[in-house]
Amino acid sequence: MQVSEAIRLKRAVRKFQDKPLPDEIVRAILNAGRRSQSSKNNQAWQFIAIRDKEILKVLSQCGEWAGHIAGAALCVAILTPEPTAKFQTMFDAGQAAAFMQLAAWELGVGSCPASIYEAEKAREILKFPAEWHLRIALSFGIPLDEGKLSAPLKKGGRLSLDEVVHWEKW
Repeated sequence: MQVSEAIRLKRAVRKFQDKPLPDEIVRAILNAGRRSQSSKNNQAWQFIAIRDKEILKVLSQCGEWAGHIAGAALCVAILTPEPTAKFQTMFDAGQAAAFMQLAAWELGVGSCPASIYEAEKAREILKFPAEWHLRIALSFGIPLDEGKLSAPLKKGGRLSLDEVVHWEKW
């Protein structure tokens, strides 16, 4: 799959089949995040890869719209230094997330980001050190509806290029 095709076809997937992902696919997804670009090549992130169903279930309760994590085969918690200390921090975490999601899509794996609003509850669950913070987690799995992997965009799903691009000035 070409990158442009992955970008064009990528969909958020929140419902997954109840089957594990092979280790080589999990490693490919994580490696894509590791290889993503970052401000000054700082690579200010750590990933927690979660496959344990009980942990997935309790972590899914740390965000109002994070319920999809409970049914995932894999969740990747993206840890960063204090996110308000430097504006690039969350941008870099977002790039790592996007790289992982596109790599997963190419491999036939769906994904969806989740905002973690109960950060301290998540810290208790995942036992990460105080200097790291969790705001973004990604759910991954084989889509329950495998037709999502090649479905065309719904009409009205995206604004046109002319609606979002301004040339030279506003």
